[in-house]
Parts: sequence; C-alpha cells; structure tokens
Amino acid sequence: MRFAYLAFFNNTGDTELAVSKEDVETVAEIVRLTPGLTSANLYTPEVTKDMYNKDERSPVFGMQLHFDELSELEDAMAPAGHLQQLAASGVLSSIRGAKATQQAMYVRHFPVDDAALDVERNGNPCSYVVHYQGPAQDLNIWMHHYVTHHPQVMRTFPGIRKIEVLSRIDWCGFLPWERVNHMQRNRVMFDNPAALQAALQSPARVAMREDFKTFPPFEGGNSHFPMETRIIAP
Repeated sequence: MRFAYLAFFNNTGDTELAVSKEDVETVAEIVRLTPGLTSANLYTPEVTKDMYNKDERSPVFGMQLHFDELSELEDAMAPAGHLQQLAASGVLSSIRGAKATQQAMYVRHFPVDDAALDVERNGNPCSYVVHYQGPAQDLNIWMHHYVTHHPQVMRTFPGIRKIEVLSRIDWCGFLPWERVNHMQRNRVMFDNPAALQAALQSPARVAMREDFKTFPPFEGGNSHFPMETRIIAP
C-alpha cells in the first residue's frame, strides 16, 4: 500500500448533486477487480463539527485506490487499463457535471495504538480527509517537519484507527479528469462519525492546533472533509 490513486468529485456553483447507491455499487465492482489493487476506499460525505475549522462543502464522492507498486497503479490508469471503465458514460451518471480531480501520491503510514475495526458493530468507518494544495516556502523543510511532528500528535486522538500522510509524485495516467498537484494530503480514520466527532472535540484536537502553529510557512490553506469510508478488498 505504498501508492494511492485519488479522485474526488465536487459540486460547483449552486449544484446539489448526490451520488446514488447504484453508482457506488458499480464503482465498487469495477475497483474490486483491478489488477494489482491491495485495497480501496470509497468516500461519501458525512457531517461532523470541529472546534477550529469552518464547515466546508465536502466532495459528493471520492475514491482512494492503493497499490504496492507505482507501475501497477499506472497500468490500471493506462489508455487501455482496467480503470478506464470508470469513465464510461453509464458510470457515475448520478453526479454527471460534478468537478472531478485526480492525483497519484506516495503513502506514508504511521502507527496507532489500536487499528482494529468492527464494521459489523459500528458500520462503515469515518475518515477525516485533509488536503494541502500548497505551495510551501520550502517543501523539503515542510515535509520533514510535518512527518516528524504532526502524526505523533494525531496518534493521541481517542479512538483513532489509521493515520496516513500522502505526498505528491510524478505519474502516468489517462482517465479524462483534471489532474491536480496538491503538495500533501492526510487521512485519519475512526470507527464512525460519532467517534470522529469526539476526537475533534478532545484535548488532542487542542494539541493539534498548537502544533499547527509551528508549521513552516506555506500557502494555499487546507481543507478538511469528514467522509464515510467503504473499504473494498480486491
């Protein structure tokens, strides 16, 4: 799970599109059969409140597909690759007109004290997906500071199940969506929206804010989205 392909679909203007269950099932079936896939997350919007961040308009749908090798990711995105099916006219028809963006990234995994999930009991987990568009004044200094400080504070969130920091790479891919080049994305995962909500109101959230104040200079701000996370096994 060293590399990830990410695609997000957002409403624009006054549109209020919502992805249908049928479209999510179709995507799940396509993704599940992807050669080289190690796991995948399908994201739909959830609602939580954070003590610091303003409410933002979450993507209407997203996906994060994991591969061990970049070559396997690129094979799936090739002109005749398996994932070209995602761009077929009948797929994701419920959100046709949404703004689609895509990026491949390197994934850094960080330890948590208890990664066990009980989906049968708690339902699908909930991820807090964070985007840093950048740029940083010095990306090398930014990244070193971030990965050696912030995940260690994230680990203190009550009930946290997963911590990921994703950084940009050069990659080949031919799905017909806008390519973006965010300098970084993060993801933390919890059992459900209530568990994420509790974490966002905990003393650990205050510690996160204090650590944020020590970040090296960067532009572009950041965005935070609570997303229900359906985990797909190949």
